[in-house]
Amino acid sequence: MRLGILTGAGLLAAAVVLTGCDSPPDTAKITDSKAEAAAKLKQSKTAKIALARKVKANELGQIPVLMFHRVIKNPATTDDRTPQQFRADLERLVRDNYVPISASEMVTGKINIPAGKHPVVLTFDDSSPSQLTLNEMGVPQPDTAVAILREVAAKHPGFRPAATFYVTRDMFGKTVREEQAQTLGWLKDNGFDIGNHTRDHVNLRGRSEKEVEDQIGGIAKQIDDLTKVKPNSIALPYGNQPTKKEWALHGKLYNHAGAFLAGYTPAPSPFSKAFDPGGIPRIRVMEKKGDCAQFCSEAWLDWLKNNPDMRYTSDGDVSTVAYPKFKNPYLRKSFTTWSLPY
Repeated sequence: MRLGILTGAGLLAAAVVLTGCDSPPDTAKITDSKAEAAAKLKQSKTAKIALARKVKANELGQIPVLMFHRVIKNPATTDDRTPQQFRADLERLVRDNYVPISASEMVTGKINIPAGKHPVVLTFDDSSPSQLTLNEMGVPQPDTAVAILREVAAKHPGFRPAATFYVTRDMFGKTVREEQAQTLGWLKDNGFDIGNHTRDHVNLRGRSEKEVEDQIGGIAKQIDDLTKVKPNSIALPYGNQPTKKEWALHGKLYNHAGAFLAGYTPAPSPFSKAFDPGGIPRIRVMEKKGDCAQFCSEAWLDWLKNNPDMRYTSDGDVSTVAYPKFKNPYLRKSFTTWSLPY
């Protein structure tokens, strides 16, 4: 076979084809596409702002972080709650349009709840058997905190069964390694957050850096060995910080995004300048009695309900931080690109 030689009209046709292959892009079409994309982006932002305004979103508002301990039939201290009281605590949150999130979600700013709802963080200290005990089939025993939380969540769709359990070496009353792994593994597999509460529940105030490292790192390693979970936050025993706050956040065996105290106010939003990851306040759960007439859960939930402009209200979009424009001075600079003032 021989190669033909192009002449005359054939050569002209080939030239046209080749010219078409090398022709410059259609700048008009590109400009139109960019304009269309910009219009869609503007339309989307306008819609987001309209929704934020409609639900009065304020993601610079305060978040109640509730501190629980044991849930038992016969309370021995004011920190204990009966199963009936705990159910009532949760039902109050349902009525007030709260949705539970984990401590990890809060400190990392991943607050993904519906528009118009308010986040609440449920925290449980000391890893008590009353919080979680599994039967021989791996089902939470009735009237434990986890069982009650799941019952209430099932009754009220949208109320997430989310909570953070701050663990010590007591490990929900389990001393056998396999049983510890079963219990922590159940929490992990069922979407619950596991936090650090030091190995021996010791007061960290005045302790050396090495002692702090041993206490926090010791339980962090144990949790990681049992479940491959690295706790993202710590609840400081007695609410006391070490000599340097940084010691509670970062060590050789741990890296926490937040350290929680023991009281007495709602916590600043993680997007607010007031947020201090080394000292996040929590609220004791109790009725209005004595000091708790002003500084415990019933009083603070009443206050937040009566001062809605101070409470965190979601815009329903985890990728934005929505708030009224006049609150702009309170936004942390690191979240400027997320901001959606209206």
